[in-house]
Amino acid sequence: MALKPIDSALPLPQEAIILGVNEENKTAASLPPSADPIMDYISSGNLEPISDPESKILGLVEELDSKDWTKVCESLNDARRFALYHSLLLFPILENVVLVVVKAMKNPRSALCKTSIMASSDIFKAFGDQLLDSTNNAFDNLVRTGELLLFDSKFVAVLLQLLLKASQDKRFVCEEADRALNAMVKSMTPLPLLKKLRPCVSHSNPRVRAKAAITISNSVSKMGLEGMNEFGLVMLVQMAADLLNDRLPEAREAARNIVTCIYEAYTRNEEQKQESWQNFCQSSLPPIHAQSMVKITSFQ
Repeated sequence: MALKPIDSALPLPQEAIILGVNEENKTAASLPPSADPIMDYISSGNLEPISDPESKILGLVEELDSKDWTKVCESLNDARRFALYHSLLLFPILENVVLVVVKAMKNPRSALCKTSIMASSDIFKAFGDQLLDSTNNAFDNLVRTGELLLFDSKFVAVLLQLLLKASQDKRFVCEEADRALNAMVKSMTPLPLLKKLRPCVSHSNPRVRAKAAITISNSVSKMGLEGMNEFGLVMLVQMAADLLNDRLPEAREAARNIVTCIYEAYTRNEEQKQESWQNFCQSSLPPIHAQSMVKITSFQ
C-alpha cells in the first residue's frame, strides 16, 4: 500500500495564521485550537518609530538571539522600525541583524520566515547600495558555499534565500519574497546588483533561475547603454540568449524582456535599427542565438 507524503498528514501550523486580509486568514476559523500564538504581520506603513531608540538598540542583538521564536519575530519587527526610522543606530549592528534574517528565512515556521522576509525589504529600503559596498565591514565576513556558487557576502546569502523562498509552493511566503526582491531592485543601483545576480541564473533549481531572470530583467530595465556597457554588453546579451532556452516559460519571458531593453538602448541613436542590431548579434553570438535575438525585436 502506498504511503501518503508526510507533509499531507500534518496539520497546517497555527503560526501561519495572520490577522488581516490574506489567504491564511481564510482558513483560520476551521483550524483546531492551539497554544501557539497568532502572529500579526505588520506592513511597513503601519510600523511606528521607537520611543527611546538609544536604549532599545542596546538590547536588540540579545533579543534577536532569543530561543523563543515569537520573541525573535517581535525583535525582527523592532529591527524593521530601526531600519525605517533610526537607521544610523542600526547600522553598527547590521551584520548581526542580517545573520538573524538569513537564519530566520530558513526556519520552517511560516510566521518567522515571512517576518524575516519583510525585514529584508525594509533593510533594502533603508540601506540600498550600502549593502553592496565591499568596503562596508558589516558585510565582509561571511563565506558561504552554495550548490554551484560561492557567496562572499551576507547580502548574497539574503539574495539566495529570497530567490529560494520566491520559488517555493507556499504562496504567501512566495509573494512576500517577490515583494522583497522588487524592493531590492528599486533600492539599489542596477550595475552592482547585476554582478551579484548573474551567477544565480546558473543555479540548478529552474525556479530559482526563473526568479533570478525576472529580477535581472527588472534591474536591466533601469539601465541605459552606458551602464550595460560597463557591465558588459556582450555578456548581457549572451546571458539573455541562454535564458531564452531555459526550461521554464517565466525565465524565457524575462529573457525576451532583457533583449528588448538591450535593443532599445543599443539602437536608440541608430537610423537603421534592425540592421545595426543584427550586425551586433551576429558578431556576439552563435548564428542560431543571433537569429533568435533578431526575431524578438523584428516588430520593434
